[in-house]
Amino acid sequence: MFNKIKKRNDHRKIFFDREFESFFRFINKYSTRQFAVMAVIVATAVICTFEGFEYIYRQSVITRQTAVIQNEAVLIAAEYSNYESLEAAENNDMNSRLSSYSALNQIRIRIVNLNYVVSVDTYSIDTNKTILNPRVFDIFSNHKNSSGYDKKTGNIQAAVPVYNDSGKFIAVLVADLDYTEIDAMFHDVNSQNNNIKLVIITICLALLIVGIYFLNRPVKRVLDIVSNVSAGHTDERIPVRSYTEIREIADDFNNIMDRANETDQSRAEFVSNVSHELKTPITSIKVLAESLNTQENVPIEVYQEFMQDIVSEIDRESKIIEDLLTLVRMDKSVATLNVTSVNMNDLLEMTLKRVKPLAQKKNIELLFESFRPVVAQIDEVKMTQVISNLVENSIKYNVEDGWVHVSLNADYQYFYIRVEDSGIGIPEESINKIFERFYRVDKARSRETGGTGLGLAIVRNIILMHHGTIKVHSEENIGTTFTMRIPLNYVENQQ
Repeated sequence: MFNKIKKRNDHRKIFFDREFESFFRFINKYSTRQFAVMAVIVATAVICTFEGFEYIYRQSVITRQTAVIQNEAVLIAAEYSNYESLEAAENNDMNSRLSSYSALNQIRIRIVNLNYVVSVDTYSIDTNKTILNPRVFDIFSNHKNSSGYDKKTGNIQAAVPVYNDSGKFIAVLVADLDYTEIDAMFHDVNSQNNNIKLVIITICLALLIVGIYFLNRPVKRVLDIVSNVSAGHTDERIPVRSYTEIREIADDFNNIMDRANETDQSRAEFVSNVSHELKTPITSIKVLAESLNTQENVPIEVYQEFMQDIVSEIDRESKIIEDLLTLVRMDKSVATLNVTSVNMNDLLEMTLKRVKPLAQKKNIELLFESFRPVVAQIDEVKMTQVISNLVENSIKYNVEDGWVHVSLNADYQYFYIRVEDSGIGIPEESINKIFERFYRVDKARSRETGGTGLGLAIVRNIILMHHGTIKVHSEENIGTTFTMRIPLNYVENQQ
């Protein structure tokens, strides 16, 4: 008998040990912890959302009621402008009219005379009592309307100055709206909202259980592959299967791994590549300064004009540095456009004027042809950067005694800028690559001219930011033509 009881107890102990072990395994599972975290997030989000909406709604009601009570107070105070004094108003049944208005609209009205004594109280609570109210004191000192919600009393109060028929300040009118009924209404709404919160949280938790169950299986496979890659197996890739989100993760992860070597090489060359954009304004400043130094008896007007051009180039340098720093911090980032209406004819003339000294050094003829006046919505600084890059490239990669032709045209929807040169041209196999970042057709020649392969990439990004397009046609030893098409009117988030 004793052995049977002991054996039965042993079986119970084994059963409970297994149950506890199973329970702790369940608690330590990632999916369980994931569910717990998501459950807390969902419950917190639902509660905070409801509380936020309730608070906003409550504040909007208080704001509206405050405006209403202040308007009512102003209208009531205006009634006294028909009388010489408070006594004259009382003799003409003003007090009875105030009482009727107060009862009809459930608004308590008090009149405070110049001695800070309540001469009229439609609730008959403070009649003939001295009032101690900061809002009333403020009106006695500045004669300006005042209103607000008193959290302690739960009342919305408005106080306005009262003037007699000659415009003399004779009293302060205080109007109070009892907020108790509105508070009761909010209490009922809150009770209903609590029930809705409970139902929504329950439904969300049930959906979480189902969702996490199905989500964890493909996620676990992804995590295993990522773990293998982090361990050094960089040749592994995530199979592009499962539902949409996992496919997107797989595509992005695989693309990142495929481009890892290219990214490393680009970062290693970045310091030398950015010099292309930084040297361009400095070169223009140097040319302008040398022009001043080499000329004798320079007129003050010319001197001022050159100095203004130098200041403009310094400003441009600052803008370029800012964009390049953005490029360093975020890959494929898009700088913010400062869009204004700009006269494109003037912009092109000013830009070509700045680069003219560079063309003169190589005896290159710089021509500008405008078919019609054009005003467009663009970022002037960035568009100037585009035009300068293209024209300077046409000068740098041109032949001695060559030419650069810039033209401007427009239709009802777009404006077109064409930059054509008689330069060395671009090999056919390189045309599709010239807008890639850090790509250079001839690295040795690019270094001699200051090129790094960054300029055209920036040009293309800026044009895309304006929802425009750029095309290139080139033949070796004949020349290159860049054609830009940009909308006259800029529209954000254009698809």
